[in-house]
Amino acid sequence: MQDIQTITYLTTIHFGFGATSLLANELAALNIARPMIVTDRGLVASGLIDRIAQAMGDAWSAERIFKDTPSNPTEEALESAVKAFRAGSCDGIVAVGGGSSIDLAKGIALMATHSGSLEQYAAILGGIPKITAAVAPVIAVPTTSGTGSEVGRAALLTLKDGRKLGFISAHLIPKRAICDPELTMGLPRTLTAATGMDALTHCIETFLSPRINPPAEAIALDGAGRAYQWIARAVDGGDDRDARWQMQMASLQGGLTFQKGLGAVHSMSHPLGGLKSPVLHHGTLNAVILPAVLRFNENHAGDKYDRLRAAMNLPAGQPLDQAIAELNHRIGLPSGLGAMGVPRECLPAMVEGALADHSTATNPRPLFKADFETLFAAAW
Repeated sequence: MQDIQTITYLTTIHFGFGATSLLANELAALNIARPMIVTDRGLVASGLIDRIAQAMGDAWSAERIFKDTPSNPTEEALESAVKAFRAGSCDGIVAVGGGSSIDLAKGIALMATHSGSLEQYAAILGGIPKITAAVAPVIAVPTTSGTGSEVGRAALLTLKDGRKLGFISAHLIPKRAICDPELTMGLPRTLTAATGMDALTHCIETFLSPRINPPAEAIALDGAGRAYQWIARAVDGGDDRDARWQMQMASLQGGLTFQKGLGAVHSMSHPLGGLKSPVLHHGTLNAVILPAVLRFNENHAGDKYDRLRAAMNLPAGQPLDQAIAELNHRIGLPSGLGAMGVPRECLPAMVEGALADHSTATNPRPLFKADFETLFAAAW
């Protein structure tokens, strides 16, 4: 098994089994003396936070922990967390969990240091230049292998009116990412599958984005092959150290390539993730939407589908949408949005949300209202 590696790319990343042991040193390096821990109740109940507390050393305080992160972070949760951040005189954040905890931490880092309403900082509302370097420092400690949020420049937050919007800035990239595959060992089968497909979707969509960024494109291509070849083994073996290492690396790679932008899969999954009922997992949404979008984009991506097939070790000419649908079935994910409980009557509103989403601009094929109507129907 490989030793801990230090990677400097967009931010400083400590990657490998045992990387959590570096947490106290990184807090000191960033001059964070009173960190707030942002996590969820499930991780607290699992005992994992006890390991984080030990790794933090003297910087740990049970009084500075926010454990009410919802599955899709909301403006209401953010307001409560910012109040706790200020009450504890905190000077930084340690985000422990999946993308929800890390995205909420980014929101806290923003709103604890910037004035006004959250909405004004949304990317689609012209908020990108309003986010400054004043954001509080964040150390991200992912406990799943999927979102890549630990190195991403975006936070997805659901406003009080139900809109799930992206808040994007280089200043929101965590100052440190502690990627310890040990923390993902024993992750439940369904969550391993859903988060793993999130990573694979990130790599595929960023690779297919028409923006020119060859370094990010190379990382995305490698990550797509890695995720596709290792996800089933990770799902089948919760204690498979090799598979857990590979999937955490694929997740990291997906996050490193967000600079290229995403596409229609995320345009569709973002508004669906804003529904109050049913509560839908982002990675599962991406997995079930991906085949329909791959069919839609196929003739607008040059030779990229062939390159993806080669990276994923698929036979020449095999339809990518078919390969993804078969993989979803193999790892036990739903066959479509209907199987996830999404009611058809909400789809018109989801179409409008997708049209307005920031990911729509970087889909390889232009998208119009009728296209999203067709895509939602195909994914349902």
